[in-house]
Amino acid sequence: MTMDTLSREQRSERMSLVRSKGSKAELAVRRLVFAMGYRYRLHQRQLPGTPDLVFPSRRRVIFVHGCFWHRHEGCGRMPKSRLEFWEPKLEANRRRDEANLALLAEMGWRTLVVWECQLRDLGQVRKTIRSFMED
Repeated sequence: MTMDTLSREQRSERMSLVRSKGSKAELAVRRLVFAMGYRYRLHQRQLPGTPDLVFPSRRRVIFVHGCFWHRHEGCGRMPKSRLEFWEPKLEANRRRDEANLALLAEMGWRTLVVWECQLRDLGQVRKTIRSFMED
């Protein structure tokens, strides 16, 4: 097992900075969607998975996922230490995401997941969102 390069206190401080709402990626998508003329609700807890952006009249939701936390295929990396903790945790996140998407589909909601890495090309994200919203 590889040792962490940060002390326990430093690691705790760094992890406390990770946000579940209002991340840079989420704010970028929110600005983009608003500029496109779409209006939305935020973090509707009554829906499975508490989607980041909710468009009630269109029955559509957008999730903005961080590649590390939600296990984007081919993105990110596994931590080098405490794999016995991280592997099950991150895998459970991925399975929970899949279950929430399935529940939303059963409820008649259309879903879109925007991955953090996709935000490198905002033009493509804009096209994807437009297609999703107008389809």
